[in-house]
Amino acid sequence: MTETRAGAGRADGSEPAVSFPASLFRWSGAGGWVFAPVPDAYAPFAAGPFGRVPVVATVDGRTWSTSVWRDRRHGWLLPVPARIRAGKDDGDVVRVSVAIDHARM
Repeated sequence: MTETRAGAGRADGSEPAVSFPASLFRWSGAGGWVFAPVPDAYAPFAAGPFGRVPVVATVDGRTWSTSVWRDRRHGWLLPVPARIRAGKDDGDVVRVSVAIDHARM
């Protein structure tokens, strides 16, 4: 597991991926999105445009481009669509890897 915090960057300008386990949770509001919380130790230092930070994310081996954003109550959140979750849902533990996508900032 990488111990570098997202947003820290490397001397060459590339962004290391960070990896951690996360328990999925279903948002109770309209739409019922499912999120993986990003631990503070691995979260971006600051939000980008519209409060979001573009990332390349991997959940249980499935990779896609998305964004993480900060919620006042839950902290940084990674939305995990059904096509990525492959049947997993609220309460299931997944392995998450995220790297800030500087090309989309």
